[in-house]
Amino acid sequence: MAFTRATGKHRRTSRTARTTRNIAGIATLAATGVVASMASPALAATDEATTHDTGLSRAVVLGSELADRIEAQADAQQAAAEAAAAKAKAEAEAKKRAEEAKRRAEEAKKKAEAERRAKERAAREAERRRLNAYVAPIAGSYVSTPYKASSGLWSSGSHTGIDFHAASGSSVHAVGRGTVVEAGWGGAYGNNVVIKMNDGTYTQYGHLSSLGVSVGQTVTPGQQIGLSGSTGNTTGPHLHFEARTGPDYGSDIDPIAYLRSHDVNV
Repeated sequence: MAFTRATGKHRRTSRTARTTRNIAGIATLAATGVVASMASPALAATDEATTHDTGLSRAVVLGSELADRIEAQADAQQAAAEAAAAKAKAEAEAKKRAEEAKRRAEEAKKKAEAERRAKERAAREAERRRLNAYVAPIAGSYVSTPYKASSGLWSSGSHTGIDFHAASGSSVHAVGRGTVVEAGWGGAYGNNVVIKMNDGTYTQYGHLSSLGVSVGQTVTPGQQIGLSGSTGNTTGPHLHFEARTGPDYGSDIDPIAYLRSHDVNV
């Protein structure tokens, strides 16, 4: 930053002007005899001594040089003060910018953390809904034999579950979350799986060609538990599905109503 010396009515006169005025003053003093009285008697005897040996001219010049040095020193001090003020201002602005940047960074961090927590909550909620959801035991199938249908094929005289149309080897899924309490041969049911659901009810899957779970295993909605087949008392491959209030035969309830109560469209 460049600094200029002050101008205008407060600007000190130039050295030449000051010197001129001082010499003019000396001349006036000389004209009135004051200089003569100030000079030594020996020097006052000659004109040459009066002109050159009074020492007043040298005093005027030295005084002007001193004034210039004082003025230059004042100018330097003013420039230093202005530079210090500019530096302090720049440092204050830099500090303010740094604080603002820090504040924005903290806000961004808080926002990112809030978004992360929101995503985690949404993921937990989605997982909770998935685990509490129910699905059909055979995807894209339909009921081929209804509940309580009459026939001599069943020892009770009526159908204790529903049959889903399924070719042999179709994937069979747990309809909801629960724990396997039976996995193996079930007599007339052939290879079957019984699951105790989280709501305390039971579901059964019969006539399987193979099993994919074991007793004590926890299953989730839609998890494959075996493949459909025609094992046990059956006339062809399909899935026999039952809903029960207990784990044993004879505690059956309407499986259609059961699935629909859990929002499964059958």
